[in-house]
Amino acid sequence: MRVLSLSTGWTIALDTLAWLILQPTISWLAMRLPLSAFAPDAWLYRARLWERGGALYQTLFRVRHWKERLPSGGAWMGGFRMKRIASSEPEYLERWLLETCRAELAHWLQILVAPLFFLWNPPIAGAFILLYALMANMPCIVVQRYNRPRLQRLMRKAQARR
Repeated sequence: MRVLSLSTGWTIALDTLAWLILQPTISWLAMRLPLSAFAPDAWLYRARLWERGGALYQTLFRVRHWKERLPSGGAWMGGFRMKRIASSEPEYLERWLLETCRAELAHWLQILVAPLFFLWNPPIAGAFILLYALMANMPCIVVQRYNRPRLQRLMRKAQARR
């Protein structure tokens, strides 16, 4: 339901400004949440049987071939770097695991705010903005959901070695 009617130029300007504010703000807020707020076995983050331990994402999307190309938002915000696993220490792997939850939450929230754009955009523009939000964030969510079961397996191996 459109509550604000603006010219095309002002609508585009507001859309651009809103995304430039919303996306980094959501990421910044997620970075401020304590690690204790995240649990890989919580409903949002837990692996589903149909994901087959992350293998579904490799089968459908060939995630291993492109995941390295995605930017690491945590690093941009002064947080945890998630480009490559730098250690096999259980504490490091546990931190990485929790950071996958943080990243996934931030990307889901960036999708969830997209319907706000329907307040000042015509329905077709709102639909394109929602499509943008999905296309910009779903690859990042897929990577987190692909990595999390792999990290959990690495953690079990590291803990078994101890």
